[in-house]
Amino acid sequence: MAGEKKKKESPAGKKENARRTAPRIDWQKFTGKMEQSLLELRSGIISNLIAGNKEFKEIVEGLDPKDLADIASDDIDRKMIEALSSQELKHLKSIDSALTRIKQGKYGHCIKCGKHIPPDRLEAIPYALMCFECKSEEERRNR
Repeated sequence: MAGEKKKKESPAGKKENARRTAPRIDWQKFTGKMEQSLLELRSGIISNLIAGNKEFKEIVEGLDPKDLADIASDDIDRKMIEALSSQELKHLKSIDSALTRIKQGKYGHCIKCGKHIPPDRLEAIPYALMCFECKSEEERRNR
């Protein structure tokens, strides 16, 4: 009507409406997809390590290909850790931690506030430990 003003929706109200209209996902199926993604990331790091380290390559060549997924838990842990850069090692530990959380049924929950981490964030960073808000707050504190 001509005399009525449109009520502006607050940002919090917009967020709430977005949550209500967001499509529901099959969490078990999503977690399976993320587990596969994490295993592929892990395998990629190990493959890069094999390609870049002759001694490590010789050790791995004697293993069954199925063992590559479990390579970090084998006796060659020490050699692998020595060959990994600190960034690769941190990345590998984050991936292993996420795989453990999947097995424990804790995957996708923020370790700080306990809320679900949005699937979009997990698809971008499958080993994310915190929701966007908690991670942003942590980064602001660490500046």
